[in-house]
Amino acid sequence: MSDQTVHKILPIGIFHEHQDWFRPLFTELERRDIPYVRIDARQHVYDPQAGAAPFSLVVNRMSPSAYLRGAGQGIFHTHGYLAHLERLGVPIVNGRLAYTVETSKALQLEIMEELGLPYPRARVINHPEQALAAAEGLRYPVVVKPNIGGSGAGIVRFDDQTILRQAVEDGQIDLGIDQTALVQEYIPARGGHITRVETLDRRYLYAINVYNTGQGFNLCPADICQTTDGVELSRGACPADAPKSGIRVEATTPPPEVIAAVERMVEASGIDVGGIEYIVDDRDGKILYYDINALSNFVADAGRVIGFDPHVRLVDYLERRAREGSSTAHSIGSR
Repeated sequence: MSDQTVHKILPIGIFHEHQDWFRPLFTELERRDIPYVRIDARQHVYDPQAGAAPFSLVVNRMSPSAYLRGAGQGIFHTHGYLAHLERLGVPIVNGRLAYTVETSKALQLEIMEELGLPYPRARVINHPEQALAAAEGLRYPVVVKPNIGGSGAGIVRFDDQTILRQAVEDGQIDLGIDQTALVQEYIPARGGHITRVETLDRRYLYAINVYNTGQGFNLCPADICQTTDGVELSRGACPADAPKSGIRVEATTPPPEVIAAVERMVEASGIDVGGIEYIVDDRDGKILYYDINALSNFVADAGRVIGFDPHVRLVDYLERRAREGSSTAHSIGSR
C-alpha cells in the first residue's frame, strides 16, 4: 500500500461540542473531499488501553462555554482525552497545553506576566468572600471573571466597593464551574471597541475591531453579524443561535509590536489556531492584553469583513498536518 493511499484513508478527527459554529470548516473539508470524522465531545468515550487512534490528526474545537449549553461534562473530560491522544502520538491541533490555557484565565495571566506583557491588574480568588479583599488597591469598576468562561460567560461588573460588598453579603458572587475567578480592573475601551487578533500556525492571520454596546461581554466573533456601517452579515455565515446584540465589527491591522506580542503568546500557549484580545485603555492610551483564546471562531461572513475566507487557509494547514500525521503513522506501522 502506498503512502498516498494511507494518507487518504486516515481521516481528520474534529473534536467539538457546538454543533453550529463549525459549519464553514466542515463545508470546506467536504468541498476538497478530505475525509474527516465529527467527534461529539458532549457524549464521548475512549479506552486508555487502546494502542492507536484511527486519525491522522485530531483538531480540538472544544468550547469552555459548553456548560452554558448543558454540555459542561465535556470540559474536564477533554483534558484526559487530549492526554490520551498525546500518549498515542496522535498529532493534535490545539493540544493539551493550549486547552489548559484556554480553560484557565489565571494561567493566561501567568503567561502574560512571564512574557512581560501588560494586562489589566487582577487577583485570583477561590472563594466568593475573598472578592472584596482582592479588589483592594484596584481601580473601580472591577469585574469578577470566572476562570473558565468563554463567550463572556459569567463576567459581572461592580462599579464601586459598596456594590461589591453587598453582592458578597447577598451570596451573589459566582466563581464559575471550577470555583476560581479573577477580580480584575474594568478597562474603558478607547473608541468603544476591543481588538481581536487571529492566528494560524502560530502566526498572525488577521485582526478585527469589535464594537460592543456595553450591555454584555460576549464578543464571540462568529456571533457578530453586523459591520460597523450597519450592514447585516449573511445569516448563513452566522450561527443559528447568534444573539441580536447590536455588536459591530470591522477589519483592522494592529501595530507590528502587537502582532509580535500576540505571536509570542500563542507560541508560549501551544496554540496552533487561536485569538488574542486586547484593549486600549481610554484613560491613558495604553494597550492591555486580556484574553487568550484557543477556541477561535472566525468572524462571520469573513469575505465581506476581512476580504478572504480564513477557513480556506485553516484547511490548507489541517491538510498539511494530516498528511504529515499519516506519513508518521505509516512509518511507525511499517517497522
